Amino acid sequence: MSSKQTKFLKALQAFLPVDSLLTGEESLRPYECDGLSAYKQLPLAVALPGNKNEIIRIIKLCQEFKIPVVTRGAGTGLSGGALPLENGLLLNLTRLNKILKINPENRSAVVQPGVRNLAISEAVSDHGLYYAPDPSSQIACSIGGNVAENAGGVHSLKYGLTVHNILKLEIITAEGELLTIGSQALDSPGYDLLALMTGSEGLLGIITEITVKLLPKPERTQVLLVAFDDVANAGKAVSEIISAGIIPAGLELMDSLAIKAAEDFIHAGYPVEATAILLCEVDGNSPEVDDYTKKIHALCLQCGATEIRIAADEKEQKKLWAGRKAAFPAIGRLAPDYYCMDGTIPRHCLPEVLKRISDMAKEYDLPVANVFHAGDGNLHPLILYDANIAGQLEKTEQFGGRILELCVEVGGAITGEHGVGIEKIDQMCVQFKPLELSQFHAIKDAFDEHGLLNPGKAVPTLHRCAELGAMHVHNGQLPHPELERF
Repeated sequence: MSSKQTKFLKALQAFLPVDSLLTGEESLRPYECDGLSAYKQLPLAVALPGNKNEIIRIIKLCQEFKIPVVTRGAGTGLSGGALPLENGLLLNLTRLNKILKINPENRSAVVQPGVRNLAISEAVSDHGLYYAPDPSSQIACSIGGNVAENAGGVHSLKYGLTVHNILKLEIITAEGELLTIGSQALDSPGYDLLALMTGSEGLLGIITEITVKLLPKPERTQVLLVAFDDVANAGKAVSEIISAGIIPAGLELMDSLAIKAAEDFIHAGYPVEATAILLCEVDGNSPEVDDYTKKIHALCLQCGATEIRIAADEKEQKKLWAGRKAAFPAIGRLAPDYYCMDGTIPRHCLPEVLKRISDMAKEYDLPVANVFHAGDGNLHPLILYDANIAGQLEKTEQFGGRILELCVEVGGAITGEHGVGIEKIDQMCVQFKPLELSQFHAIKDAFDEHGLLNPGKAVPTLHRCAELGAMHVHNGQLPHPELERF
């Protein structure tokens, strides 16, 4: 440990409670990675502030000593966005876990970043309200991390991602200043900094309060399970439903491997002989739900559905969704390790992309289970592998990279909700041109002049892209020399 780091830790110890600063190896070990456990690193220290004033003092010390800082919530992220730095501080915000205010009239709530996603809906349920974004990890993931990654969930098709469901953020800047972005109103003047901050992966500021939108619980919901003997037919059904002007609250696709794994784990009643299933939820008033259910039933039959099951009651609806929500842990029972990918594609490309992923799986000799937010084209292929076998992790990463590049090739993006982190940073060179990447760096510089907030994540340097040979060359030449500093 350098003398600078020693002085930094002593300065933290001067005002943080003893249990709010961790430095021993055993106490640091639980923070060595997020949900992407293939990458691990112990931080210099972990700080667990209990209020905004402590965060401000911590950040000002980081500026003074030029110590990088990585902000972390519940650690459920899947892109390595909360991977610590050996020479940096890990700032854990889980102790800021209070719901500060519920405003039923304005349909909003003010919460701290450590509040669990599901806890918001539980707290406002008696008011007939709920918070719409529901990632599969909602029982554990924190709302601050949801904002940092712009998380989605099974209901994002109709109700949007995190960015569509927040009104205001309070952040602490890299200089330790408190800043409010957005307002209690539906819109606010000036640049849309709220959208800029949402999904910024901890690179631009530290989120200390979030004002979320709340929605009234729908009068009625109906869930259909539709089985197919061909994944392409399931993909076609997705397109037909949307083309018919029906926007389901949720529209999820699972392939045969995911179906079997979820059924063995949860016993949701899934047809294990099916090649693919769609879970479709519609909501609204009763006549509207009846109308949509009949139309979806007919459209799926036209697309070759082999079985259509309509949930009889709320209990059965929850049971059907439980299988989908538990798909990721269920897959974990099939192999020592799995690599969860996250990309987005145009809906009409679903059959083509599934076919090409299947071909790649044979090429790499690695099984893949596919789980999709099919309605909005957000796919989650889960590559099964064994990290104990030499070379399998590297082969899996290469396979995953090719899936992401396929998403870009068909007109999609390398992430839908998990973020870039360190996992997809090389694929950023595929999706974005040098001038676009340089603009990202310019925004980063405007918010964080010394690059202390989560450095090395989300946005690659142009030098890195050139090294990978993925640089987009314009008119046969590299970017302007002034961009080389990036």
